[in-house]
Amino acid sequence: MKRIVWLFLLFATGVHGQQSRPLKFQEEIHDFGYVNQVGGPVTYSFQFANTSNRPIKILSVQASCGCTTPDWTKEPVEAGGSGFVQASFEPKGRPGYFNKSLTVTTDFDSNPIILQIKGQVSNGLPSEAEFRTSAGSWRLKTSSFNLGKVLRKDEFAGKEFPVFNGGDQPVAFVKTEGPRYITAEVIPPIIQPGKQGKIRILYNGKMRDAYGFQSDRIDVYTDDASVPVKSFAIYATLEDYFPLLSRDELDKAPALNIAEKKFDLGKIKQHQESTHQLMLYNTGRSKLTIRAVQPNCECVSITTSRNEIKPGDEATMVIAFNPQDRLGTQQKSVTVYSDDPQNPVQRITFTAYVED
Repeated sequence: MKRIVWLFLLFATGVHGQQSRPLKFQEEIHDFGYVNQVGGPVTYSFQFANTSNRPIKILSVQASCGCTTPDWTKEPVEAGGSGFVQASFEPKGRPGYFNKSLTVTTDFDSNPIILQIKGQVSNGLPSEAEFRTSAGSWRLKTSSFNLGKVLRKDEFAGKEFPVFNGGDQPVAFVKTEGPRYITAEVIPPIIQPGKQGKIRILYNGKMRDAYGFQSDRIDVYTDDASVPVKSFAIYATLEDYFPLLSRDELDKAPALNIAEKKFDLGKIKQHQESTHQLMLYNTGRSKLTIRAVQPNCECVSITTSRNEIKPGDEATMVIAFNPQDRLGTQQKSVTVYSDDPQNPVQRITFTAYVED
């Protein structure tokens, strides 16, 4: 019992340290995806909440490049209030990958907050090297569309991907067919020969009702004479959506702490299962729910003693690894999804050396 109390105090101290950051942003990295060099500036607004117990004023926002223009909430933000930091990126003359940062300084303390924007600037002139994948007259940069992180919200979130009509006839978009939680739009709906458009993939994370990496397919119907129906894989990584919480709400929330996030199974025999047990602790002040556990390999299986953990309580997790036909050094991971609003996605990694 003393050990549990000691661990609780230790983890609680760590959680308090994490929560001491005064501004809680919904996200700190934004990916614009593909950006047209001649399409003008692209803008994104990072939303935040003041989770401290006093008003906070943003003193400055410094961009890492003159190509990025910042803006922000100028007046002090009251405790429990919200504000924004905005980044406007000018892609003209900057083809290729970009990753820019914004350094946010406040009057709370001397620790800055770093935000990032990234993406890929297209030069606006489609080339064979850029658009290497063919789907009839359409040419694309990839045969699949990866949406990255999608929040489990009851709304259709979109991401755009460029498409080029490499044929000699206009191609008109007709409709899409696929799961009800995915749809697509083509902009403009008719792409003229030698012109570029974009496919906007719309995905409803709540309707998908899953966690972690997911793979689906959709069919895009067109009047393209060569390949009228174009099939694409859609990838997304689903995570829970948590609204911005006040300091009081965070103090009352559940908190998942995993005692051991990295371990080594050592040398094991091929086709022989090896297991490892670790502890999950709820160091928060309300019930914690383990919503999903996802290994990155079918060779890994997981069992937990319980999926709901009361405040101050614990649960056991057993990770089993069966190397099957694998040999040599193995590195695997298990991702745990919970309703801890501060750390809803946590990863456990382990290694093993498989001998014949």
